Amino acid sequence: MKPKNHKKKKLDIIYEDKEIIVINKPTKQLCISTNKEHIHTLYSEVSAYVKKQNPKNKIFIVHRLDKDTSGLILFAKNEKIKRMLQDNWDKLAINREYIAVVDGVMSKSKETLKNYLKESKTLQVYVTDDKKNGKLAITNYEVLKHNKVYSMLKVNISTGRKNQIRVQLANINHPIVGDKKYKARNNPLGRLALHANKLEIINPITKKNMVFTCNAPGSFDKMFDN
Repeated sequence: MKPKNHKKKKLDIIYEDKEIIVINKPTKQLCISTNKEHIHTLYSEVSAYVKKQNPKNKIFIVHRLDKDTSGLILFAKNEKIKRMLQDNWDKLAINREYIAVVDGVMSKSKETLKNYLKESKTLQVYVTDDKKNGKLAITNYEVLKHNKVYSMLKVNISTGRKNQIRVQLANINHPIVGDKKYKARNNPLGRLALHANKLEIINPITKKNMVFTCNAPGSFDKMFDN
C-alpha cells in the first residue's frame, strides 16, 4: 500500500492476522494525530490499508511510540481485542525491548533505573522526588558494545511512561544520541537513536506468547565501525 501524496515508503508490516497487525514504524512519524498533523500518521496509514481490504474494517491503537522513535507498534482490528490488550498492557506485554545508542561510555555494564517522572506545562518530562505526584518508571539496560564516544544498549522497560527511556538515560548523563529535547551532545544520524526492536505479548484470547522482532537500523551499528 502506497499512501497518496506521501514520500515515505509503504507500510513495513511485521505480522498480521484477523485480530491484530504489527508495524515497524519509521522515525519522525506520529502514531496518532495532533492539532498540527492528522494526515500522515501511522494510524491513518494503517487505517487506509485495512479499509482497502474492506471499507468496513477499522483499526484501534493499543500503545504508542514517540514520534522520533522507530520500531514495533501493535494495532488492534476490533474494539474487543483493543480493550483486552490496552486494559492489561503492562501485564500482557511481557517483553518490550529497545536498542539505544547513547552519548558516552557507561560506568556500569547493566543497571535497573527506577525514577518518578512528572511532566511540565511545556510537556517536558523530568525526574522528581515527588512520589505522590510522580509516576514510577522502571528501565533496565545492558551495554552491548561501546567505543570512546558512544554506547549501544539493549533496553527493557517494565513500565510505559512518556519519554521514559529518554528521560532516565539523560538523568544519568547519557542522553540518547540525537535527542535534542533531553540535551544530547551529538546527532550524527539526523534522528533519535532509539528503536523498539522486540515485543513479546501474551495473546489475551489464545493465551499464547507471541514474539515480534525488527532489527535496529544499520546506521546504529555503523557508529561503532571506527
